[in-house]
Amino acid sequence: MSDTEDPRTTLAELLPDFRFAMVTTADADGKLTARPLTVQEAEFDGDLWFVVDRESSVAAHVGERPGVGVALSTNDAWVSLAGEARIVDDRARLGHYWSSTLEAWFPDGPDDPRVTLLRIDAVSGEYWSSAGGRVATAIGLIKSKITGETYEGRNEKLDL
Repeated sequence: MSDTEDPRTTLAELLPDFRFAMVTTADADGKLTARPLTVQEAEFDGDLWFVVDRESSVAAHVGERPGVGVALSTNDAWVSLAGEARIVDDRARLGHYWSSTLEAWFPDGPDDPRVTLLRIDAVSGEYWSSAGGRVATAIGLIKSKITGETYEGRNEKLDL
């Protein structure tokens, strides 16, 4: 990625690298709760999809307060998204996302009426990444320690 690359393009390139996200919702009283969810798809515009239980706290929270935060992390990149969430009943899309791993939470399979989708429409985001991946990050950190110069990674804020 070049230094002049569009931040939206960089975000779109980063999102497929994340498998898990911490999704933060607020209950009716405004109390924040974060929980890990598996990312099912990262679309170009930053929208994310998750398989959830329609009776779960995440579903209840977004029904009352749709504003959410999403944090994603790998060894050399980090993304924070703010967005609006909603429950989406789309059996075809659910079938596309379904895997045997999900049966640990939904043993009755994708036809279980509790199984539904959570879509988060991102409205803004911020990312931090280190150029060149894990090895370059380690070298950069060592160089920073030896020279006393601040480590330079990439950081951008953007509206989606």
